[in-house]
Amino acid sequence: MDLNQLDKDLTVIIELRIRLTKYSYADHEYDEIEEELHDLEDDFNDNYGEDLERELEKIYAKLNSDNEVLLPSAYLANQYVPLMPDARGIVSYEVKGKQGVPIESEQFDGQDVRLVLISNPARIVMQINGLSLKDVWRSR
Repeated sequence: MDLNQLDKDLTVIIELRIRLTKYSYADHEYDEIEEELHDLEDDFNDNYGEDLERELEKIYAKLNSDNEVLLPSAYLANQYVPLMPDARGIVSYEVKGKQGVPIESEQFDGQDVRLVLISNPARIVMQINGLSLKDVWRSR
C-alpha cells in the first residue's frame, strides 16, 4: 500500500466532505458533489480496502471487539475540522463529537467507543464518548 497516495486520496475525500457541508440538500450542486464523493469513496475502498481492513482487524482484536470490520469508507467522519497548516503547508484535521464507527468492547464497558479515519497523516483514531483519545493506527 502506497501510504503517501493513501493520504492524498483520503485528503481529497475529506476536503470534498467539508465542501459538501456548505450546501443544503436543495442546492443543485449538492447532488453533483455527493455523487463525486461516492465515486471517490468506492475507489478508495477498491484501492485500500484489503490493507486497511487487515489493520482494522488487528485493532478490533486488540480491543477484544466482536464487531464486524466494515469497509474503510465507513470509518470516515461526517464532519472534519481543518487545523492550521504545518511548516510544510500541510493541513491536518480533527473530528469533534461522536463520529466514525461504534464498536463494542468489554474494556470500555458502557462508554461510546468509535473508530474514525483521518488524514495527514492517515490514521485511525479511537474516540471515547466523543473525544479523540488515541491513534490506534498511523501510516507513518
